[in-house]
This record gives sequence, C-alpha cells and structure tokens, in this order.
Amino acid sequence: MPPALGGNGQGTNPEQLFAAGYAACFASAMGAVARRMKVDTKDVSVTAEVSIGKDDTGFGLAVVMRVELPDHLAGETGRQLVEATHAYCPYSKATSGNIEVELVIE
Repeated sequence: MPPALGGNGQGTNPEQLFAAGYAACFASAMGAVARRMKVDTKDVSVTAEVSIGKDDTGFGLAVVMRVELPDHLAGETGRQLVEATHAYCPYSKATSGNIEVELVIE
C-alpha cells in the first residue's frame, strides 16, 4: 500500500503500474504525433507521476506528466507537440474528465 494510504510503500502498487503504462503510451503517441509534425523525438523522455488521495467519493488519482524535450523542441513547437500528444494519447482520452493531469515540459 502506498504511504499516502497509510502503507509502507514497499513493493509495486497499482498507481506505479498505471504510471508506467501511461508514460509508455504517451511516449508512443508522441512518436505518432511527431511524425505528422515532422519533428524528431528520439531524445524525448516521458515520466508519469501518479498520486492517490481522498476525494469526495472515496479515492482519486492525479497525474503529473513530465516530458523532457531536447533543445531543438524548446518553446512553442515543444508545447504544441505535448498538447497534441495529450489530445491523441489513448490513456489521456480515457482519463479525460476523470483524473487531473498536469503537463510539465522540462
């Protein structure tokens, strides 16, 4: 069980598995979007940080999606790429309106 729910944090929990799946899906979706935009994403790194906490009905998840972009994607092009990927990614579509997702470009 994660520490946020009173556990010791040892072992793999569902939130970590969801984070790994979401990050992998987002990175794959970014490759597809980048091909359409004709930009190179070979040095992009995607990390999803998933947290769990109490909400109005019990428990809820939140995600911070950290996208590390190379210098050639800094600025507006990188922002457009990340936002277009968020609109295209199946995990992002599945969580839309259900989970708060913060996009952080680094």
